[in-house]
Amino acid sequence: MSTLEQVNVGVDSTKANEVLVPITVAKGDGIGPEIMDATLKILKAANARIQIEEIEVGEKVYLSGNTSGIAKESWESLRRTKVFLKAPITTPQGGGYKSLNVTTRKMLGLYANIRPTISYHPYVDTKHPVMDLVIVRENEEDLYAGIEHQQTDEVVQCLKLISRPGCERIVRYAFEYAKKYNRKKVTCFTKDNIMKQTDGLFHQVFDEIGAEYPEIEQEHWIIDIGAAKLADSPEAFDVIVTLNLYGDILSDVAAQIAGSVGLAGSANIGDHCAMFEAIHGSAPRRAGQNLANPSGLLQGAIQMLVHINQSDVATTIQNAWLKTLEDGVHTYDIFKEGVSKEKVGTIEFADAIIARLGQVPSQLKEVKYLTIADNTGRDFKYVRRAPMKKELMGVDVMVHWSGSDPSELARIVNQANNDAIELKMISNRGIIVWPSGFPETFCTDHWRLRCKAKVDGNTITHANIVDLLSRLSNLGVDFIKTENLCRFDGKDAWSLGQGQ
Repeated sequence: MSTLEQVNVGVDSTKANEVLVPITVAKGDGIGPEIMDATLKILKAANARIQIEEIEVGEKVYLSGNTSGIAKESWESLRRTKVFLKAPITTPQGGGYKSLNVTTRKMLGLYANIRPTISYHPYVDTKHPVMDLVIVRENEEDLYAGIEHQQTDEVVQCLKLISRPGCERIVRYAFEYAKKYNRKKVTCFTKDNIMKQTDGLFHQVFDEIGAEYPEIEQEHWIIDIGAAKLADSPEAFDVIVTLNLYGDILSDVAAQIAGSVGLAGSANIGDHCAMFEAIHGSAPRRAGQNLANPSGLLQGAIQMLVHINQSDVATTIQNAWLKTLEDGVHTYDIFKEGVSKEKVGTIEFADAIIARLGQVPSQLKEVKYLTIADNTGRDFKYVRRAPMKKELMGVDVMVHWSGSDPSELARIVNQANNDAIELKMISNRGIIVWPSGFPETFCTDHWRLRCKAKVDGNTITHANIVDLLSRLSNLGVDFIKTENLCRFDGKDAWSLGQGQ
C-alpha cells in the first residue's frame, strides 16, 4: 500500500450508523510488516470500526536523507487522525539520526507511557505467576531530551531536564489510572538521594498530588533497590510511576520476568494524540521468516481500541488471545515442551486467535474492558503558579583545562575575580578538588569553577558574570558553558559539590 492510502478494516462502511475511526498505521522495519499484517488481520476479523491511513516511517525514510525518519505528509496524517498504530522501526547507527519514537512522543505531546505487565502462568513460562502491574512512565523529559555536547577532549555531557508541569501531569495520570482501574497502590521510583534537584522535584510532586488520593496506598523507592525488589517480587507492586529513563528500563525488565518482552504492548497518551506499539525492537534477524510473535503489537492495538471507545472489540480480541495461549498454540519464543501443544508461525498464530473470537479463557482471567473511552489524563490542565522570588547568587563556569593541579587553576582564575564575585570552589566531575580535596582524586580536563558573591548571602548581577567571563577570556581560560546559581523564594536551588 502506498503512503496515505486509505483502507477500511472491519465493518462495511456502507452499513447505516457505522462510524469508522480514522487511524494512522506504519508497518515499520524488520519484523514490523509481518506482525502488523497479522495484527490488522485480527482487527478486521473482529470487526474493528477503523479506517486506516498507512504511512512509511523508519529506516528507508532515514536513509533517504531525512534524519527524523518521518516525512512532512506523514506528520499531517498523524495530526489529522490523532491515533497512531506503529510497528517497530530500525534507527540507523550514527549519522545524527534521531529516535522516531522519542521524536513522535515529544512532537505530539505524548507525555504518558502506559505499559501493563501480566503473568500468563502456567501457559507462558515465568517465575512470577501472580504478577499484574502497570508502569506509568514520563515520556518527554529526563535524559531523553537528548541534549548532549562534547565539552572537552575527555568529557561529554547529557542534560537531564525535569519540569514541574511534566512531573504533575504524569503523577496525576498515574493516580487517576489507579482510581479508574481500581488499583490499590501507586509506587514512585526515583534516585533523589543523589539527584536532589531533578529527581527530588519528581518525588516532591508525587507527595503533593498523592495527598489528594488518600484512598490509594502510596510508597516511594530509590530506583536501585526498587528495581531489585521489582525483579525479585513484582507482585509487591501495582502501579509504578517514574521518570523516563527508569521507566524505559523497568518496563522491559518487568515484561521479561513476566514471560517475554514479545508479549508486551505500550500506549503513549497525550492531550490530543496517542500512539500504540509493541515495546520490542524490529528484530531484523527474524524478518521474513514467519516466526515473529505479533502479541506485543496486538496488545498495543487492544489498548488503542479501548482508547477509541471500542472496548467491545478489545474485549473480544483479548479473550481470544488468552484462549489461544491457554490452548497451547504458541510461537517459537514462548514455546515450551510439556506446556505448549503447537508451535506456529506469525500468520498461523493470528489465524488461531481469529478462530477463537467469541471464546473466553477457562483458566486465565477473562477480561472485560471499560465500556467508555479511556480519557485518563486528557483533561489535566497545568496551572502555572505565581512566580517565585528569584535571586542571582553566583555562577558555575565549566572550563576546558589540561593541567592536573587544581591549585594552579585556582591561581589563574583568582586573577579574574572582580569587586562583586570571586572563586569559591573547583570541582572535577562533581567532586570538590579545591580549596580542599584529596590528591588521590582522578581529574579529567573538565573543571567546574563555582563563583559567588564575595560576601556570603549577597546577590550578584548578570553584568558581574559578564565581567568575570571577559576577565577569564583575557587570561586565556577556555570556558565552555555557565550555569547561574539562583535562590528561589529564599531557597538555594543548586547542588553542592561532592565532598563539600
